[in-house]
Amino acid sequence: MKNNNNSNQNYSSLAKWLHWFFVILFAYGIYKQVEDLSDLEDLSLLKFEIFFAFIFLLFLAFRFVYMTKTQSSSLPDNTSRVQKLAAKLVHFSMYFCLFGIVSSGLMIGFLYWFGIKEGYLIEFSIFVHESFFSIIYWLISLHVIASIYHRFKQDGVWNSMVPFLKENKTEIK
Repeated sequence: MKNNNNSNQNYSSLAKWLHWFFVILFAYGIYKQVEDLSDLEDLSLLKFEIFFAFIFLLFLAFRFVYMTKTQSSSLPDNTSRVQKLAAKLVHFSMYFCLFGIVSSGLMIGFLYWFGIKEGYLIEFSIFVHESFFSIIYWLISLHVIASIYHRFKQDGVWNSMVPFLKENKTEIK
């Protein structure tokens, strides 16, 4: 059951684990990204990319359902409506973009698998994939900046998810 009392709520251990697991999983995906589409000629690489995308998608879906059904924002009750809306918009946009990255990547992989290696459809899929990546970088930047803001504000939001550089309990307002 979702807890609606959001005053400096700590996220569950599973929520924290999922958050930091996604940071690592996404970083790994960036690290191992396909630089040249012709690299997908290697069938084992193509299969791995498709497998990785499906695993990522399963974890993403699980995390989305878990977070929306069981967790509440850790923003203090006195946070402005605009800030609460902005936080919600960034979070849901991140999920949407991650889904878009995976979906468009799978589309590229399947098109390549079926021999469609050039033309409008694959070019459009690549454009969508790259666009989602550009947007997610901005969203992640906003998310990190907001986290740092809350760390300096010492309102407990940082402590609710970040396992290091903890705020002192006496400092939290």
